Amino acid sequence: MTTLQKAPADSGPSASAVADATRRAKKEAWLRRAPLLPGLIFTIIVTQLPFVVTIVLSFRRWDADRPRLSGWTLRNYQEVFSDSGILSAMWHTVILTVSVVVISLVFGLGIALLLNRTFRGRGAVRTMMIAPFLIVPVAAATFFRYGVFDASNGLLAGIVTSFKRIFDPDAAAATISIAESQPMLTIIITLVWQWTPFMTLILLAGLQSRPGDILEAAAVDGANGWQVFRSLTMPHMRQYLELAGLLGAIYIIQNFDAVFTLTPLNPQTENLPYLIFRTIQADSDYGLASAQGVVVVILTIVIATFALRTVSSLFKEENAR
Repeated sequence: MTTLQKAPADSGPSASAVADATRRAKKEAWLRRAPLLPGLIFTIIVTQLPFVVTIVLSFRRWDADRPRLSGWTLRNYQEVFSDSGILSAMWHTVILTVSVVVISLVFGLGIALLLNRTFRGRGAVRTMMIAPFLIVPVAAATFFRYGVFDASNGLLAGIVTSFKRIFDPDAAAATISIAESQPMLTIIITLVWQWTPFMTLILLAGLQSRPGDILEAAAVDGANGWQVFRSLTMPHMRQYLELAGLLGAIYIIQNFDAVFTLTPLNPQTENLPYLIFRTIQADSDYGLASAQGVVVVILTIVIATFALRTVSSLFKEENAR
């Protein structure tokens, strides 16, 4: 009688071998990340620790004139959301951000549509169009304050004077005091001039990513320019408009240079970043200034979250094509 013997089953790698491989993989992963460790530590020290200290100070009373920490308190946040001056600064921040972003988007879309066409010297025109965005913000604000909006010697006063002297050569020099009568408008004009190129760059990239076959099909079907713009271009540009608007809002909500340079010590234009500066500079109230700063950071994080989601959806669309 023949006895059949079963072959030993293949039990695969032992548990100890799997554990060793896992340890080696983790060790190699940490060795690959090790060169990044100094940069990570530097980033945490420079960015996160000051923010943690700011959060701690926002719950404490600390006057720089009497530098002695007292107990924990919510007084600073209560004052942020109840003081009329702070609420006014919040309102100015909203007006400034919404106005600059919306106007820059409209101008940026128009310029992007023009630059998307083929014409001689298009490369040079594109370079000149983005030049305002490359200028240092303080330098741009200083130029507008003294070179454009100066009541007697600014560009606006010079244009009006030249126009008047066409009809009356002896006419007196004009005085245009727009900076004194409409201070918020001067800041909006300056920031729109500086941020329109940024919007143009993003929207131009969106226009150039339109699917060519669909545009050709629309042309074959006899669609005119307005129908293509309304039914094809604008739906395609929606996410690019959202991205440009959100990124612009993140920067505009933190703007300090233009407000400080164009309208110093003017309560009609005081936004949150300028208010934080004044709280520290004039009142020496570090606790209240920290609470104001935390509010600005939270607002910025909310906007940045929407911006990141928009960027993520754009990448998903590109990968799906």
